[in-house]
Amino acid sequence: MNFIGNAFDEIAVDDTFGQTLTITEAHIVQACGLFGDFNPLHSNEAFAKRTRFGQRILHGPMTSAYMTASIGMFFYATAEAYLEHDCRFLSPVFAGDTLTVNWRIAELVPKPRHRGGIAVLAGSCRNQRDEVVAEANGKILLLDREAVSHPKGIR
Repeated sequence: MNFIGNAFDEIAVDDTFGQTLTITEAHIVQACGLFGDFNPLHSNEAFAKRTRFGQRILHGPMTSAYMTASIGMFFYATAEAYLEHDCRFLSPVFAGDTLTVNWRIAELVPKPRHRGGIAVLAGSCRNQRDEVVAEANGKILLLDREAVSHPKGIR
């Protein structure tokens, strides 16, 4: 199956999208290896039990990466470049937490020279208790559907 995401000319301001995932021990362990960050808050259960968190926490960048995953899927094969991302971490994420990401298209900036435009995004990530664990903003350069269907040089 070839999934095709949303193109610039198919979206509107205030459109929303997102996804849900339950974080497991594997996510925390894999993040240690991926980032090379073995801080005991992430890698040492005995140490983490003595902290204000009471258990190991997921790396903030892993929460941020999970948030951007839904952008990649929503704009699958229509994105030219993810241009900007900033993320604020507001609450810890633990193994067993179910995270729901919600993105809103805040602004659309046409870029005719690029055969599409920039979508300005505002996102939040909440756990199963409806606590906001992270907020993020991003910008992504997208193609119009015609540009996806007919890449440069092929007409």
